[in-house]
Amino acid sequence: MNTGELVELGQQLRVDSVRASAAAGSGHPTSSMSAADLMAVLLANHLRYDFQRPAHPGNDRFVLSKGHASPLLYSAFKAAGAIDDEELLTFRKLGSRLEGHPTPQRLPWVETATGSLGQGLPVGVGIALSGKRLDHADYRVWVLCGDSEMAEGSVWEAAEHAGYEQLDNLTVIVDVNRLGQRGQTRHGHDLDAYARRFRAFDWHTIEIDGHDVDAVDRAYGEALSTRGQPTAIIARTLKGKGVEAVEDREGQHGKPLPDADEAIAELGGPRDLTVRVSEPPTARALHSAGSGQLELPRYELGDELATRNAFGEALAALGGARGDVVALDGEVGDSTRAEFFAKQHPERYFECYIAEQQMVATAVGMAARGWVPYATTFAAFLTRAYDFVRMAAISGSGLNLVGSHSGVAIGQDGPSQMGLEDLAMMRAVHGSTVLCPCDANQTARLVAEMAGLEGIRYLRTSRGETKVIYGPDEEFPVGGSKVLRSSEDDRLTVVAAGDTVHEALAAADALAGEDIPVRVIDLYSVKPVDRETLRRAAEETGCLLTVEDHREEGGIGDAVLDAFTDGRPVPRLVRLAVRTMPGSATPDEQLRAAGIDADSIAAAGRLLVGEAVVA
Repeated sequence: MNTGELVELGQQLRVDSVRASAAAGSGHPTSSMSAADLMAVLLANHLRYDFQRPAHPGNDRFVLSKGHASPLLYSAFKAAGAIDDEELLTFRKLGSRLEGHPTPQRLPWVETATGSLGQGLPVGVGIALSGKRLDHADYRVWVLCGDSEMAEGSVWEAAEHAGYEQLDNLTVIVDVNRLGQRGQTRHGHDLDAYARRFRAFDWHTIEIDGHDVDAVDRAYGEALSTRGQPTAIIARTLKGKGVEAVEDREGQHGKPLPDADEAIAELGGPRDLTVRVSEPPTARALHSAGSGQLELPRYELGDELATRNAFGEALAALGGARGDVVALDGEVGDSTRAEFFAKQHPERYFECYIAEQQMVATAVGMAARGWVPYATTFAAFLTRAYDFVRMAAISGSGLNLVGSHSGVAIGQDGPSQMGLEDLAMMRAVHGSTVLCPCDANQTARLVAEMAGLEGIRYLRTSRGETKVIYGPDEEFPVGGSKVLRSSEDDRLTVVAAGDTVHEALAAADALAGEDIPVRVIDLYSVKPVDRETLRRAAEETGCLLTVEDHREEGGIGDAVLDAFTDGRPVPRLVRLAVRTMPGSATPDEQLRAAGIDADSIAAAGRLLVGEAVVA
């Protein structure tokens, strides 16, 4: 398009943003209006995209990081012919695909869910890394950010990672419209303040007037020709551009314009321009899952091995059988054992350093490109990235997360390193799967099982060695459990997972010597939980005792209660969990101090059985 046509297209995007928000009675038209010219030039002259084939391997990828400006995105979809005007005016209404913030669950042209600010660029880095190191494809990644979200630390994790990886296939467009939700942003219209920061992370920067369509066009061309560096286009814009009542005025964020009809008239009225978006270049089909034979490691009964080791060995084996599996780690690969994968498949291993938000975002970006990521760090440190996990679920991402060094059982390192909230955190994620293996063979099987699941999958691993109690051919279906001790005379059921399974078995053996038969359930699938086995145990033994190396809230005990949420009688349930703040001590001392070791379980069992007799 020429200059005049681009100006008209920008005005059309503004008008349609105003119309959509007015029809909804809510939305962010002023935030859309500031970026309308930036979007118009990109859509008409630089984006290569087949809207009929959103999975085309050659398509450029566009991420709207300022997801509240969704009216602009939907107006662009209309201009490209992907949606019609009737659908545009269903914005934010029940049943509409056009949600307040865009999600790929609803629209095939959306790469990732945005709306929690500071996430679009990190995910864009993951997509760009896929293009450069995995897909070896020519597609370009464009990310449109707002200036308010430049205050988020995750943006600068992404900026540093992109600069380090020399992602010259990535362009970020920063819409510097000066105004945030409640007033001026930190740097206002000081473009160089943003440019200096990007340059510090080895980016090529271009400062422009974001309403000068020719300057925007030249900047995009310059970005395309830049080699060895990602490009940041810092664009000065005006919020509410084109309508005097709201242009560059505070207090106009997140609401329809006061008089939509008057604003539309001021903008020159509705248009019906259509854009012929450039076709993507021919590209080879993306990777396939591969058809290699999976040979998981096999461990002998009685061997002692940390589940983190079994995870690393199983992941390396899975990577040999499946060419779509990738591994990411937060600079602790020697501890998580992700380094086993790195040594065998270095081309599919990504070191994300101590930047857990960027690690998870990279995994989300890679999953969007069809890869099967396993992202690993200490369980405790995944808390830093929880908002990215939450948003990944909204995106419908297929993501495998592995948290090592869980619980007080890690010993002397103390509470800052102990994952004691991770089960609760991951169980709360919509559609998640949460797994907590207790031995090496079980771990290996579950690592392989995770690859074929949907949604967010979490595997908890331990630091210390534990005895192998299952044979290498044992099956562990997700949603199942294993009954390790059982008789018709059981007077109590102990439910455990991970390290505490071994403590529960030792306690059951001790109680058996006192003529107190105890059933032991290994609840390796914490979510979904094995309801039938737990219900049967409650009916047959009368009492459930849960023991977990985790805080009481949200862990194994709550997972067990989930088996009785359909109106069935809730059984007598007693929980042993970590209720104090640990210090430094040996693993055995930690378990004893927390009251979750074999002796504590046995003592609780004696008390419960005695109370039942008295009752």
